[in-house]
Amino acid sequence: MRDVESVDYRLKQIDNDGTFAYSKTITVELTSITSVEDEELPTVYSLEQNYPDPFNPTTTIKFAIPQDVKRQTRDGLPASGAVRLVVYDILGREVATLVNEVKQPGMYKVEWNASSSGIASGVYYYRITAGSFSDTKKLMIIK
Repeated sequence: MRDVESVDYRLKQIDNDGTFAYSKTITVELTSITSVEDEELPTVYSLEQNYPDPFNPTTTIKFAIPQDVKRQTRDGLPASGAVRLVVYDILGREVATLVNEVKQPGMYKVEWNASSSGIASGVYYYRITAGSFSDTKKLMIIK
C-alpha cells in the first residue's frame, strides 16, 4: 500500500472572444487502488464523429462493436463480425477503405492520413457497416 497523495487541478474556460477564466483550484486526495475493473464491452454499435474536424492531414475515427449475447459461439466467447469503414467523396465514390476485416467486440480507434490518399480539400463521408448496423458521418479536409 502506498502513502496518500494529492493532486491539484483547475479548469480553464475560453470564450468565443478569446477571453478566459480559471475555476478555483481543487485538491483531490488519492488513496490506494483496491481493484481495477476490466473495460466493459460496448452494448450497442456506435460510430463517433472524427476529430479533429476539419483536419489536415490526419484525423481519428472511433467506433464500437458490441458484445451480443445472441451472437456467442459454442465455447461462450463473443462472436466476431465483419466490419467495413469506408470514406466516400461527395459523389459517393469510394476514396479510402480504413477497415475491412473481422473484429471482436470492443472499442476501436482508426487514424486516417488523407495525404496518403491524394485527395483534395472538401467534404467527405465515412460509413461503417457491421452486420445489420450502418451509420454515416461527414468530415472535412482542409489543405
